Amino acid sequence: MSVHVRSAAMADIDELTRLFDGYRMFYEQTSDLDLARSFLKNRIEKDESRIFVGDNGDGSCCGFTQLFPSFSSVSAVPIWILNDLYVENSARKQGVGRLLMNKARDFALETDSKGILLETATTNINAQALYESLGYKKNSGSFFYFLDLP
Repeated sequence: MSVHVRSAAMADIDELTRLFDGYRMFYEQTSDLDLARSFLKNRIEKDESRIFVGDNGDGSCCGFTQLFPSFSSVSAVPIWILNDLYVENSARKQGVGRLLMNKARDFALETDSKGILLETATTNINAQALYESLGYKKNSGSFFYFLDLP
């Protein structure tokens, strides 16, 4: 398998929708292609995130990662939040996730960012192994809190 990682564009919306829906189902959400398409379309049109895709070279994509901009107030510099990483089952264990993560790192370097922050489920052992192999460190010095709003 020869995969090229590149920035996603609106022309990729069908492939992205399919992948994003798979990503959401991985996290136990109900399949909703309309929701997936609308969410991604808005992010692309409003330039609110950076999405990179693993392109198979035949018009299909086998994975994606999505980063959202943020800032470190203490360091007074930008950071990126890697919110989504997904590789479809047929392309797993072939280096696609690593390619996508490296593209995200290169992009963060190009944009003079302090770094990349990500969160993953404690049960997602495969993703944790990938992140740690790429130099990501578990943050043991702080807690993450979330206010779930109705």
